[in-house]
Amino acid sequence: MALEQLLDSIAEKGWYVWDGFLSLEQVKLLKNCASDDWQRARIGRNEDTQRASEIRRDKIQWLDSDMGQPVQDYLERMEFIRREVNRSLFLGLFEYEAHFAQYEVGDFYKKHLDAFRGNESRKLTTVFYMNEDWRDTYGGELKVYDLNDQPIQTIAPIAGRLVVFLSEQFPHEVLPAHAKRYSIAGWFRTNGVSESRFDILS
Repeated sequence: MALEQLLDSIAEKGWYVWDGFLSLEQVKLLKNCASDDWQRARIGRNEDTQRASEIRRDKIQWLDSDMGQPVQDYLERMEFIRREVNRSLFLGLFEYEAHFAQYEVGDFYKKHLDAFRGNESRKLTTVFYMNEDWRDTYGGELKVYDLNDQPIQTIAPIAGRLVVFLSEQFPHEVLPAHAKRYSIAGWFRTNGVSESRFDILS
């Protein structure tokens, strides 16, 4: 079962690629929930946010259950994963936040960690792809590194594919896209400081 494989892989190496997380029909319905109201993404959090086009050039819109049933279904799937991860891995995940991301031709996101400095509440990152018939020549791959700056994996943004990894352990980047690229980036967060079996990795 894919969920069991996810739990085992997160426990053993800290990341997992789940192909076929949603069917192509489900991907289409979910993608259609995004509106035309895209906002230029920023870096940082709260009062420290800023636009930095030399670092990232994607546009986003935050997921909300009011966007439609496909978004509700997606968030319910994430809630199920949250509960199972907490039950098996004791990460103390409290909530989930996510946004649609749109990359135009030439857009990218340079290497970064998802955990904010001074606020490491993001513990588990998810990236879900909504790109049908994606070709190798289209670029836009997710390149994942370890904390020693060594490349681990380069992952194509294929429709239906979900990538999950520990937010504090894996710097990553989105390579320049040569075709329009859609995804959902999300984070399972803790509510304050929590103890987990992964503290030793810090």
